[in-house]
Amino acid sequence: MLIAVLVLGTIALIASVILFVVSKKFAVEEDPRLGLVSEVLPGANCGGCGFPGCSGMADALVKAADAGSLEGLNCPVGGQKVMSQVADLLGMAIANAEPMVAVVRCNGTCEHRSRTVHYDGLQTCAAMNSCSMGETACGFGCLGCGDCVSACQFDAIHLNPETGLPEVDEEKCTSCGACVKACPRHIIELRKKGPKGRRVYVSCVNKEKGAIAKKACATACIGCGKCEKECKFEAITVENNLSYIDWRKCKMCKKCVAVCPTGAITAVNFPVSKAKTESAVLADTKKDAPKIPQAEPIKVEAKKETPITEEQRKEEQA
Repeated sequence: MLIAVLVLGTIALIASVILFVVSKKFAVEEDPRLGLVSEVLPGANCGGCGFPGCSGMADALVKAADAGSLEGLNCPVGGQKVMSQVADLLGMAIANAEPMVAVVRCNGTCEHRSRTVHYDGLQTCAAMNSCSMGETACGFGCLGCGDCVSACQFDAIHLNPETGLPEVDEEKCTSCGACVKACPRHIIELRKKGPKGRRVYVSCVNKEKGAIAKKACATACIGCGKCEKECKFEAITVENNLSYIDWRKCKMCKKCVAVCPTGAITAVNFPVSKAKTESAVLADTKKDAPKIPQAEPIKVEAKKETPITEEQRKEEQA
């Protein structure tokens, strides 16, 4: 028994010495800045930065700092505040990044896009898109199964039960891009949030010809080019029967919104003009005002005159 214990103890001691020597000889030195940067990052591991988790982002930031620039690297969850802290740790300077937000480029509500078929299968957008064009005649619009909702880790996107379309909460959206990747039809896009949250974009991705697109959805872009001709800043281009507004060039004058014949261009968070407000209130007042019953016309019957006899005429003359 004693001999067995001694043998096992000796083997364990030799193995530990070997492991110690090997660990020292083949040790990989880790940059201490990696731990500091990892602590500053939010730890969401959403992949919105383009790297596999926050550890991958930290490694990329440290290597970029050694190269002399952090340009092109941004943490969408932490935003400018976190990136400023990282830059201070690494002794670098960063440019102010434009805040971004997810935008749903589809306005095909139940009112504008009628249901033509019934899909009976796995209720995911990926499954529906792989086996059919959806439950409407539009093969480009939102499928309404909520893959984007499931992909969002920040509870920033939900399906509207009345319209059947996803809606983004600007305050919660971190522009991580998870919903963009989850949408099989690529109708969700990251765009500049804009001053005071104001944005102008085309709420359609239908590339069919005008007549076909309009038949499938009342608010589809028909590629007429009126918006492109109206824009003086060359921010709008029409390609494959679909117009697109470049947010880098758009000055948000909203002239394109006024000329769009189908209402496919959406303007968000703009103040409503006084004239429109007064006309809307007047229309609602007329609509809600009680109807006053009209008085029936009074019928006046003409008095019939009785004929005068000869005797009565003589009496009147007398």
